[in-house]
This record gives sequence, C-alpha cells and structure tokens, in this order.
Amino acid sequence: MSFRRALVGLSLCCAAPAIAVAQQARQVDVSYDITFLGFTGFRIDFNGTITGTQYDVQSHTFKEGMMRAMTIQYDGQNRAWGGFSLQAIVPSGGSLSLMVGGKPRTWVAHYGAGGTLREQHNPEWKPQPGQVIPEAQRQGSLDPLSAAMSVGLAGDAACDRTVPTNDGKRRIDVILRKVGTESAATAGVQQARGDMLVCEIYTRRIAGEFFDAPKEAETERERPIRIWLARLDDTPFRYPVKLEATTSFGTIRGRLIKFHETLK
Repeated sequence: MSFRRALVGLSLCCAAPAIAVAQQARQVDVSYDITFLGFTGFRIDFNGTITGTQYDVQSHTFKEGMMRAMTIQYDGQNRAWGGFSLQAIVPSGGSLSLMVGGKPRTWVAHYGAGGTLREQHNPEWKPQPGQVIPEAQRQGSLDPLSAAMSVGLAGDAACDRTVPTNDGKRRIDVILRKVGTESAATAGVQQARGDMLVCEIYTRRIAGEFFDAPKEAETERERPIRIWLARLDDTPFRYPVKLEATTSFGTIRGRLIKFHETLK
C-alpha cells in the first residue's frame, strides 16, 4: 500500500461534503491529515460551494513535516464543477494541477452528452505503445473530484459500487465494498451523527501510464484501504472521517481535523 493509493481512497470520498440538496447556498470547508509511523505526511484541504443545483469544488493536497523535508516535492490541486439532481451529478468539467519534483502537469476534462470526454494536457501527453487509454475506456470515466461527487451523493449507499476514474494519464476503477457499521464512540469520532459506514476500497488498473510492475500492482490491490463515512450535518451525505491503509512498513492513517459549514 502506498501514499498514492491512500490519497486516491481519501480523495475519492472527500468531495461529498460539497453537495447539499437545499434551496439556500452552502459552503463547506473540510481538512484532513494523513500520517505514517506517527509522522504527518500529507494535508488535504477541501472547499465547496453550492448555488442552487450547481456545484464548484476544489481541493489542495500537499506534504507536511518530515515527509515534506525528506521526500520529493508534491503539490496537487483539483477542481470539479457542474450540476446535480437527487439521483446523480451532471458534471460539466474537472481539472488537476500537479507539481511533482519541480515538474508541473495540468489536465482539464470537459464532459459532453453520453459521457463523452474532451481533454486538454499541458505539457502534451505522448503515451508510449501500450499506455494509450482507449476511447471506450475514457467514455464515462470521471476526474477524481467528479468521481468523489458521485460517491458522496449516494449517501447511505456510498459503498458497494465501482467508480471509473481518470486523471488524464491513468484509467483506474475504484471499487468500494461495505464491510459493516461502527458507532461514533467506538471509532473515536465525536462529531459523527449516528453510526458510520465502514467501507473497503480497492483499485484496479484499466489502462494508461503506470510505473509499478503488474505483479506489484496486483499485490497492492489485495491490501484494501478501510474508510469510515459519517454524517456530520443535516444533509443525507456522508463525510470521510477516518482512514487506515496497511503497508509492509506500517499503517497509513487519515483523520478529519476540520469541518466548517456556512449557509449563505
């Protein structure tokens, strides 16, 4: 299990707070940290605004502490925008902007009818043979935050689904399975209202540019990420409040450190 997979798991669910089926405008600000061997590794900040049935969600993921000082630079910003109904989101677009080791990359996705996808890469992506994402696999896939919106909207049914995700270079299925429920007291999450869903998240590579060997990827898939989803406000949406991912070196943990909601 890698930090990358833990980030995929937490990021998939973290955009859910931005949706609110309500008449008035709503803004939500949420923050998480991810630790490894007791040291803070990553911080994830989310903010989302709903105006009527339109949403605009943004996230910022960056390294902190010893991880920032001793490992390669990583800074990622994502955005998703569009509309929604009580049944599903209708994404208009999504984007990501990455800075890894001093090398920037941006990707913008625009969605059309029937799940069609129009992309913009900077710098231009020139995949090697065997790394091309077929059109059939691109259609219907969602950028990371739009994928998160689709999970969040499901509320109590957030688990037991497969979400096709796409970050411009990699097409991955994110598979969620419900393993049970847990009380807020048992999980140590005081903010939660009622019992929490406990889900396991697996990933399955579909197509694109991957750097680890297929055998390694298969091993990683057998180590699920476990995530706890709780209600924190008066909407039906469930927020991720806790994450655990087992690795050969120790356990990666994620936790909610901030939740603030403003009605406008």
